Amino acid sequence: MLRATSELEFSNEKNTEEISQLASLVLSGDTSTGEKNSTGLPEKTGYPDSVYIMAANIFQGIRFEKSPEKVLIKYGNEPLRSLPESEDESFQRSSYELAFSALKFQDILEAILIDSCIFPSTTIPDHLSSLIIVMLYDFQDRKFQARFLSDNEEPIAEVQEVENLLNSFKIKLAAALARCRIKHDALSIYHILPETVRNQELRASTLPLYAWINTCKISPEEVYYSLKKRGYNKVKSVLHIDDKVFAVDQHCYDVLIFPSHLKNNLLNIDLFKDYKLIFQDKSRSLAVHSVKALLNMDDDILMVSTGSWYTVAHMSILTNNNTSKIFVCGVKSQAKDPDLKNLFTKMGCKNIEILHEAFLNIESKDHRLQKVKVILLLPRCSGLGVSNPVEFILNEHEDTGLLKDFSQGGTSEDKLHILVQQQYEQLTHAMKFTKAQAVVYCTCSVYPEENEGVVKKALEFQDHGIKVQPYSGTHLRQCL
Repeated sequence: MLRATSELEFSNEKNTEEISQLASLVLSGDTSTGEKNSTGLPEKTGYPDSVYIMAANIFQGIRFEKSPEKVLIKYGNEPLRSLPESEDESFQRSSYELAFSALKFQDILEAILIDSCIFPSTTIPDHLSSLIIVMLYDFQDRKFQARFLSDNEEPIAEVQEVENLLNSFKIKLAAALARCRIKHDALSIYHILPETVRNQELRASTLPLYAWINTCKISPEEVYYSLKKRGYNKVKSVLHIDDKVFAVDQHCYDVLIFPSHLKNNLLNIDLFKDYKLIFQDKSRSLAVHSVKALLNMDDDILMVSTGSWYTVAHMSILTNNNTSKIFVCGVKSQAKDPDLKNLFTKMGCKNIEILHEAFLNIESKDHRLQKVKVILLLPRCSGLGVSNPVEFILNEHEDTGLLKDFSQGGTSEDKLHILVQQQYEQLTHAMKFTKAQAVVYCTCSVYPEENEGVVKKALEFQDHGIKVQPYSGTHLRQCL
């Protein structure tokens, strides 16, 4: 049973009609909303209170700070008190997506709050400002309609307070949003975003989803059969297809491709819940398959990772029939060991050994690594080559600062310079392991400085006998 949480219902028909007209004016021509509805997804009804709290805390950490003379809305310095962080990926995904959406529209949302006289006329504690921003984004995304909650959820006082505030101002908020759209001569607030951000989102919306099969738990044929029972048809290509279909990737035999609109449906099936299918950016699957193509049965692997645990698991599963051992650098805290071991156990991984030393502190003569023949280097990078930054953060345990870069459509020169220097140091260190026969270097960056630029500079540092072998899909298929 669902119930409305709003305590401030408008009974006046005139007011209700006015809100409806303003909402229609604001959202008319909103292609993003129209696309979502056309795929048959249910109308938005809001989030649980705990999602708003987590989203507000994420937003607080990544929001854009303005110079003192331009500050009209003050934000507190302390995060909101929240329940213990949920391990439920759907909860975390919703929180990050809401925070990311609020960040992209931060300037617009702040302007609406000021134009509607919520700020600075009301006495709102600074520590609630981030919560107001994320809840306002969701409120306008719901066309200023009431939120619904399940009866078994415990309400959070701060969320109820902000919700009551926004409901009491909803006519003014809808009018302010309409004026903002008209001022920018935009079909919707989406069209007010910078062109680079809109192009980035358009590209992301057209890219398919990739998921690899955990062959330690299930065979590809069993996956195909299970998907077919759920109404999914196997095809040669999923491009521009709106039906429930999937295809096998041409480069990686254990990777399936799905149309992007199927994501919410797929997340709820047992194949994904039981770690039999794992969503991950294709670049990571290409990396582990490139390593596999270079291995003999008893060769060890050294993975330099910043948190890409699904990539570690995929590498382990691909070498399950070998005697290979996988050494993993990048786990800074031993406190994470139980969680990682639990994850790897659930996924059926058995040949992983965690090294707690920083990679740059490990010597090439380390006795544990004398059988390492391939080093897989997954350095921290700008990440702007991924299609979905939220999924990338959840899967790769990346810094939430990635959302800030995505919301601006690029990475600052200072940050890029720091990343390139770190990548160069790691790559040149990897090349000191003379017993290793290959280094596979993988980023999720679109910047040449982080890709060809780093590799070229590292090769100049080394002996002339070492050379780069560019990735070739044809070569990889032959090796496999």
